[in-house]
Amino acid sequence: MKKITCKLLLLIMTLSILAALTSCNGKTQAKIVCGVTIYEPMNYKDANGNWTGFDTEFAQLVGEKLGMKVEFQEINWDSKYLELDAGTIDCIWNGFTANSSDDGKKRSDYVDFSYGYMLNQQCVVIPASKADSYKSVDDLVGKAAAVEKGSAGEAFAKDAVGTSGKLVTAAAQINTFLEVKSGAVDCAIVDILLAKQLVGTGNYSDLAIANITLDSEEYAIGFKKGSSLTAKVNQAMVELFNEGKMKDLATKYNLENSLQLDTETKF
Repeated sequence: MKKITCKLLLLIMTLSILAALTSCNGKTQAKIVCGVTIYEPMNYKDANGNWTGFDTEFAQLVGEKLGMKVEFQEINWDSKYLELDAGTIDCIWNGFTANSSDDGKKRSDYVDFSYGYMLNQQCVVIPASKADSYKSVDDLVGKAAAVEKGSAGEAFAKDAVGTSGKLVTAAAQINTFLEVKSGAVDCAIVDILLAKQLVGTGNYSDLAIANITLDSEEYAIGFKKGSSLTAKVNQAMVELFNEGKMKDLATKYNLENSLQLDTETKF
């Protein structure tokens, strides 16, 4: 009787452990946590405090394809790799420029990138009253520029303003506009998709985008090195593009001229 009882207890314990492991694994695989910042039109909050934007809805569409719940975790952009490596987020999905660098290293050295899905470039935001003073990259030398810390804009600005210039870092790109408005800096260097959405309107009606053309960039999603999610998300992306859902989403956010699916580039 004792032997039967012991065996029964052992069986129950084993089944409980297996059930717990299955539950844990299921939970891990059933959810994607996206690291984001406030960046209109990619990820931002509506009047009710809910996440919205192109990348937000894009992630949700992919989640539906994969049968996975999508959550958004606001992060400090400069800590994006630390968050990813620590497992607090599963990916960086926030207008993430793939063909750029951080601290002198290619971003692809830090993460595995998905296929590229949108074109972008850096731009120079200035007081509208000084638009005639900025006609080429050379006009940035010696200037004080506001940039988001850890951004592609910061990487560009370090070279653009030179040793005689000054960089002022902010926690989010949107904060750099306030630095320009206050006169604390001469300009801000940010993603053009953000600038086109806000500059010249509302609180930023006194700002303008300088007529300086900078190199093209490409957005992709960053995953932890070796993550199995990369291939799964890539497949879902291809399907969404083929179904026309990505075009519809881009049109909704006035991004149709920037949308593209790049399955060839190795960042």
